[in-house]
Amino acid sequence: MAQDDYARRMERAGLAAAQAGLAGLIVAPGPDLVWLCGYRPTAVTERLTALVIEPGRAARLLVPVLERPDAERAPGAGALEVAGWSDGADPYVELGKWLAPHRRYGVSDGMWALHLLGLQRTVPGGGYAALTEAVPMLRAVKDAYEVARLAAAGAAADATYEDILGVRFGGRRESDVAADLARLLVEHGHSQVDFTVVGSGPNGANPHHEAGDRVIEDGDMVVLDFGGLKDGYGSDTTRTVHVGEPGAEERKVHGIVREAQQAAFEAVRPGIACQEIDRVARRVIKAAGYGEYFIHRTGHGIGVTTHEPPYMVEGEHLPLVPGMCFSIEPGIYLPGRFGVRIEDIVVCTESGGLRLNGTERALAVVA
Repeated sequence: MAQDDYARRMERAGLAAAQAGLAGLIVAPGPDLVWLCGYRPTAVTERLTALVIEPGRAARLLVPVLERPDAERAPGAGALEVAGWSDGADPYVELGKWLAPHRRYGVSDGMWALHLLGLQRTVPGGGYAALTEAVPMLRAVKDAYEVARLAAAGAAADATYEDILGVRFGGRRESDVAADLARLLVEHGHSQVDFTVVGSGPNGANPHHEAGDRVIEDGDMVVLDFGGLKDGYGSDTTRTVHVGEPGAEERKVHGIVREAQQAAFEAVRPGIACQEIDRVARRVIKAAGYGEYFIHRTGHGIGVTTHEPPYMVEGEHLPLVPGMCFSIEPGIYLPGRFGVRIEDIVVCTESGGLRLNGTERALAVVA
């Protein structure tokens, strides 16, 4: 990305702050800082690093003086002012010089309590709000560059799934298959593996089951949910496979989930409320008699993190906008028996939804 791209992001963030009634944003190290200016500190320590964005003025980045050379080499550094503070000085006093007293600022969700308390002590009458509450859509609408990165991450996850279908499941531990998934994600270009859920048999009824020592058996349904970061953007896909030929109920439940996932995908279009995607998937599962076994939201946004706004959940009235990228992942979980989930990343376009995962959604049979 070019410096001008980061400048536009920071300008957009300042406008979003103003629209939310905020004096500005205070951004700590983490995904928001990387997204806004490209700076990723080598190590996050107790030393304060903070980007301040206010509408109508150049963004400013305060860093420990020993880290200033690195900060000045960040891709977006040319679009902001970089200042350093030295050990022995009070960084909150230095940062406070940039902040308006008695005004409210949005702060990164992941800002350390140490730093927020320091600001509260130093800046008189200041108020603070979490970024995801104050400006939840800041990163939600992706540009063409970001959609392309998400598509590449999705393609790498797809290649991982195609490869895992050739791996032996029966007689091996869940953790063995999870290790295969992690290895394959890296082989297909991921720099970071965030999760490798392998839920076999009754463990599949736990949506976030961590792969353990259970030995996968012939006749098991196995939920595979995996993803991470490739070139700074996330992948997240789920497919459910069966060891050997599945029984009639297993095929039925899988078919219901597949129908729900397809219906929710077909509902994607600009202007529809996020909650409607959840409602569409839930109606299909409820009509089939399994409503009580669909126990989580239908989807979440994805970008430089694998979970971010918008959320496809009841009560989320925000409308879909072209460029929003999110998962559609309905599931049915039968306690003590098995679970089924199917998940794709989808981008909202002017004409509807576009899947960023293209692997077969039918119930695959593995050895």
